[in-house]
Amino acid sequence: MEEMDTKQFIMTMRQIAEEKNLPYEIVEDALEHAIAAAYRKDYGEREQSVRASLNVKTGEFRIFIVYDVVEEVEDEATQKSLEEAKILDKDAEIEGTVEEEVKYEGFGRVAAQTAKQVILQKLREAERDVVFSEYQDKVGTILNGTVQRVEPRVVYVDVGKAQGILPMSEQIPNERYRPTQRLKVYLREVESSPRGPQLILSRATADFVSLLFHREVPEMENGAVEIKAIAREAGVRTKLAVASTVPNVDPVGTFVGGHGTRVQAVMNEIGEEKIDIISYAEDMKEFIINALAPTQIKKVELDESEQRAVVEVAEDQLSIAIGRAGQNVRLASKLTGWQIDIESEDGELRTQTPSSGDEVKVVEKAPKSDGGKKEKKKYVSKADLEASLLESLNSAEKDEEVKKEEE
Repeated sequence: MEEMDTKQFIMTMRQIAEEKNLPYEIVEDALEHAIAAAYRKDYGEREQSVRASLNVKTGEFRIFIVYDVVEEVEDEATQKSLEEAKILDKDAEIEGTVEEEVKYEGFGRVAAQTAKQVILQKLREAERDVVFSEYQDKVGTILNGTVQRVEPRVVYVDVGKAQGILPMSEQIPNERYRPTQRLKVYLREVESSPRGPQLILSRATADFVSLLFHREVPEMENGAVEIKAIAREAGVRTKLAVASTVPNVDPVGTFVGGHGTRVQAVMNEIGEEKIDIISYAEDMKEFIINALAPTQIKKVELDESEQRAVVEVAEDQLSIAIGRAGQNVRLASKLTGWQIDIESEDGELRTQTPSSGDEVKVVEKAPKSDGGKKEKKKYVSKADLEASLLESLNSAEKDEEVKKEEE
């Protein structure tokens, strides 16, 4: 029977701990569990509770079998009567436990292999915990990664000691990824899984753009300028409201940089996505006007109770204010936190920003007899709208059936 060299094993484990950047206490715990498993394999029984204690100075192990103290012994391998228990520990009590030290004369090949498997398993678990803790502290930061594998709905990215996933919902639309490609990613979340830490990455969040500017604008470090609000539609456009805390410092110019170098560096990272940088204003009317730039605004009316603004623009400014598919007014609404309606000079309401995804906005034009009053706004839930359409279809089908019967 081959014997396991305990001291040599400890030295090997120390090296492994250093290589994997693990505290030696974790390795020590793994060794103790491994020796207990090896003893149970060669000398004990599977059901027994075995504890090993390591003397780190000598490399010697002491091994104990843990027994439950019971009134009537049914399993001698795991139980002792109170009388027997008091021989080992005079303070023993029923429903408590006692330990009995046992001797051993080394371990055979099978036991040594068992010990090795236990150690490797414990070290893997410890390494996962260390990596989880390390990346948990990095949530909300930008990591440098390398694309490992590209699948239809997810991209796997190596970010150092762990692998992260970039789901389709967190990808920039129309952005293409290829293996070995280097890219920056935002660490959105860290989940614990049986296979180790699962890193959820993002390139679509507005926080990603904000942190990219942190890297490009050193004035943000000392608080001279700051981002007050940000709204983003990944791959299309981002609106950024910035302010200065230092007199005579132009916040917009600071973020744009000389010849646009700073904003261009960020745009290059996110695939040439358009970025509008505007001045933040405490006055909401002024802030909304800035947010809708470059639209020329004629008038802004605010409804404080509903946080809704009606913005009047000239006819030739309507398309600029609304933007392609409503993009400009939608981002301005997200940026300011107010719902914004665009109105033409004749008082006709041209667009309403949605307040939620479950609400459909229907605009009813006021009749001419109203004396030119503004349009009323009616809010119909999506469920009611679908029910109404379904009822209309059913009615039409019934009418068709009646017509056929009459023919």
